[in-house]
Amino acid sequence: MAAQAKVKALETPKAQAITRQPEGSAHTVMKKHFKTTHKIVALGSSTGGTEAVKQLVRTLPRTAPAIVIAQHLPLAFSASFAKHVNDATEMAVALAEDGQPILPGHVYIAPGDRHFLVARDGARYMCRLDDGPPVNRHKPSVEVLFRSVAQNVGGNAIGVMLTGMGADGAKAMVEMRDAGAVNIVQDEASSVVWGMPGEAFRLGAAHHVLSLDKIAEKILVLAE
Repeated sequence: MAAQAKVKALETPKAQAITRQPEGSAHTVMKKHFKTTHKIVALGSSTGGTEAVKQLVRTLPRTAPAIVIAQHLPLAFSASFAKHVNDATEMAVALAEDGQPILPGHVYIAPGDRHFLVARDGARYMCRLDDGPPVNRHKPSVEVLFRSVAQNVGGNAIGVMLTGMGADGAKAMVEMRDAGAVNIVQDEASSVVWGMPGEAFRLGAAHHVLSLDKIAEKILVLAE
């Protein structure tokens, strides 16, 4: 039966339609995707985000989808932030490493001096780190992460924009929406600064606007 099965690459037109590269990235977009059922949660945050991230992951089980995070934070604080997040959840949390596979039940945080991208290797997702210039004055930039997710994850992605100043990542969150992702933005009442989530909302990127304490539950529902 296996010998007679018809196996071919699964084309994902929406994701392939977005062909421009993220600023500061030298990585090429993979043209052929192979079918995978794994979801990835792509999360961006800035001002107030360190506490918001810890609160969000606190109730997530080790069976939750992988989470990739671009948090605006200097390199000197990246490792301690990852440790605090790890202490708050059942999921395994660490700073992302270049070439590292992205697996369910794990949280990958961008180091404070690199852009973080999600790449594809057949049916597998992988971490890519890029030392390009700042984007939207940030490195890591949420824009770079979200654009790579739009290009390489498409409809398997769940986007989350938490509290933060400015607009980093809002435009790329629209690209995620157009590629088939479902997006959540933190509401104004529970945000320290409703800059990044507010801009994503104004651009029409959000499918759901939720208070911080409701986002983890929504992620688990969307991941079913």
